[in-house]
Amino acid sequence: MIITLTANPSLDRTASLDAPLARGQVQRVSGVTVEPGGKGVNVARAIHYAGQSVRAVLPAPDEDPILAALRQLGVDYRTVAVAEGVRMNLTLTEPDGTTTKLNEPGPRLSDAQIEELAALVVSEAADAEWVVLSGSLPPGVPADFYATLVRRLRPLGVKVAVDTSDDPLQALVDNFPDAAPDLLKPNSDELAQLTGANAEELEAAAKAGDPSAAVAASRSLVERGVTAVMGTLGASGAVLVTAEGAWHASPPPIVPRSTVGAGDSSVAGYVLADCGGEAAPGRLRTAVAYGSAAASMAGSALPRPEHLNTAEVVITDLG
Repeated sequence: MIITLTANPSLDRTASLDAPLARGQVQRVSGVTVEPGGKGVNVARAIHYAGQSVRAVLPAPDEDPILAALRQLGVDYRTVAVAEGVRMNLTLTEPDGTTTKLNEPGPRLSDAQIEELAALVVSEAADAEWVVLSGSLPPGVPADFYATLVRRLRPLGVKVAVDTSDDPLQALVDNFPDAAPDLLKPNSDELAQLTGANAEELEAAAKAGDPSAAVAASRSLVERGVTAVMGTLGASGAVLVTAEGAWHASPPPIVPRSTVGAGDSSVAGYVLADCGGEAAPGRLRTAVAYGSAAASMAGSALPRPEHLNTAEVVITDLG
């Protein structure tokens, strides 16, 4: 069993444009999709499509449309009841894959609801192999919520993955090593936030065949207690760093259509590969195949195993 937490779930409305976005102009859209979202929900969907047992934990009203959507997809879930409906996020995708996201803040959670949500995650994790903590935090939730949860999950022996950004990510790192997870998945911007690196330079160097800067930034987090850091670098692939070594993965060739859910899919791929007994290079290969497959799909669609191109993911052992 894999448990995912989405503290700030959403209904993701994606509008596809036939031409580049023109600010201040009227444009027609070629298609619109609405999917249950939030990073943890996306991870749960991708894992469910792979046939692995997964349960999504999220705050939502009992009759919220996101729950009806999850039931329709067959994704198991547990909720903390709140009065206000989940937020609606808007994504605009351009023909070249450029993605613009407009995210609402989400409903405010009370102290009692925050504790109920944390306790639910801990309870559900009792028999789980992984717990994935993903995404932003809604108003009212303290920035160190993930750090506190990692500490509460540690005694259970469950593996914990964290994928977040901004203040929650910084608060997590500030509480290392006690709150260091088994997997941390920063993108290039988040690696830069944590280590003082330059995000564009990290991606450009990796694309040119030199991922050493991204490896060094990731290794600095491993040295602070994280078991594995998977730094995703957009079209430049990803690096995986553990105490045992470092690897770079170049993605398979794709035509990018939307980046929505690509990072979430890579987390799903990593966890699925780990549950399947894969060593570090195999976990990275599957993660990058999942992320690339998601980027090649329109809107907020998420990949299934038949969409993966693992054969053309190139893994380089960096020692």
